[in-house]
Parts: sequence; C-alpha cells; structure tokens
Amino acid sequence: MEHKTVSGVGGEVHYWISKPEDVSKGAIVFTHGLTANHTMFEKQIEYFQDEYTLITWDVPLHGQSIPYENFSYENTAIDLNKIVEQENLEKVCLVGMSMGGYPSQVFAHLYPEKVQCFIALDTTPFGTEYYSQSDLWWLSKVKTMAKMFTDKTLRKSMAKSISTTDYSYNKMIEILASSSKEQIIEQMDVAYGKFAQENKDLDISCPVLILLGDKDKTGKVKQYCIKWAEKTGYPLHIIKGAAHFSNGDKPEEVNAEIEQFIGSVK
Repeated sequence: MEHKTVSGVGGEVHYWISKPEDVSKGAIVFTHGLTANHTMFEKQIEYFQDEYTLITWDVPLHGQSIPYENFSYENTAIDLNKIVEQENLEKVCLVGMSMGGYPSQVFAHLYPEKVQCFIALDTTPFGTEYYSQSDLWWLSKVKTMAKMFTDKTLRKSMAKSISTTDYSYNKMIEILASSSKEQIIEQMDVAYGKFAQENKDLDISCPVLILLGDKDKTGKVKQYCIKWAEKTGYPLHIIKGAAHFSNGDKPEEVNAEIEQFIGSVK
C-alpha cells in the first residue's frame, strides 16, 4: 500500500491506500480501534486488495498521526473527508472497529452523500438513549484505573482481553510496543472522554451492518450492540469464537460478512 498524508485539523494525518487495476467495485475505508493503528486490518487488506480500493489510516493520536491537537470525533471525521477528497473518491464503504466506529458514524452523519454503507465492527452507537450517567462516569475513570497497572501487565491484559487467538494477541502486543505507557493512557483518556462529551443522536441514512464477536467482553459492547440493533432494525450478525478483535480472531468470517454486505447494497 502507498503511504500518504493529509493536513488534518489538528496535525498531519497518515494513511495508506491501494488500488486494483479495475476500480469499479468501489472503495473501503478501514478505521482501527483505540490504542491500535492501521495494521489492525492486515487480514482484510490481504483479502480485498485485488478487487477494491482500500484505505487504512492512523486515527489522530495514534500510530504515525502523532502529535495532534484538539482531538475530537468531529475533527477526525473532517480529516477522513480530506483523505476521501484527496483520493477523488465519490463514495466509500466504512468499516469501523471499536473506537473506529466513532469517526465512521460522524463521517456518515456529516457526509451522507459520500457513504455507501457502514459496517460496525465490535463498536457501539452514538445516541443519547444507550448510555446511562453511570456508563459515562466510568468512562471518565479509565485513566485512573489504567495507571494502577504496571507497563507490562497493562499491555498483556489489553491484548488478552480483546483476543481469542494467538494472532490477535500477538498483533495487539506488536501494535502497543510502538507506544509508551503514558501514550496508551492518554489515548484511552482522550478517546473515552471525548466520546462522553460528543455523544448525541446522529442521522445515519446509509445501510448499516453490526458485527459482534460472541466472546466480546470489552465493557458493555455486547449489550450496546443488541440495543442498537433492536432500536434501529440494523442486522446484527454474530462472529462465533471471536472476541473484541473479531477481524483478527476470525478474519475469514468477518471478510465474508463484509463482502456480502457491500455486494448487497450496490
């Protein structure tokens, strides 16, 4: 994939793109989860790169998109639009994993004419009906709790909690190795804190598919996804044997779900 940058709202934002000879099938944008980076989707890149234009990126405050000032999910969506415009893409399919679902949802809200569909991968919805005051209060305490762990224990516990396979565990350990403990905690604090501040009801008009690992025990992701599907009627498909990093644990199943859904909305 070709490495490029755009001048984002709060700093330089890095992304990677590949294009097949025939671009008629369209484009997919993969947005990674909290404390991760663009390499979280390497199993999807391998599968889709011969048929689709693919974009992965380091969300601001992650990977190579550091430093970055004034982080917000609205700003990350604006940055993503700059990438889409720089590549002259008319429409994209959004795949957002965990935290990556937040820039994706805001992008779909702000730029509906540019979104073909959104695949919510082990993520949770924007919306005032889903979260209690207690839920939002606990998000504000993530930094305090994370500081209680030693550096090594924090990394291992994070990787273990989101994976059921050696691949996903080792990939997360590899990703975390590029960040200091202080950076990891800052990412968690800012990302969770901003979500609590920015959470609101969004108008998302594109088709949406929710994918959820049946062994996802991260926070209340499973409960939120069930409520999301019930409230909106979005299809909720369960990935058996997968935890929070379901596209790493069960890439074949996730890839098949993505491919089938994109094909169904054309």
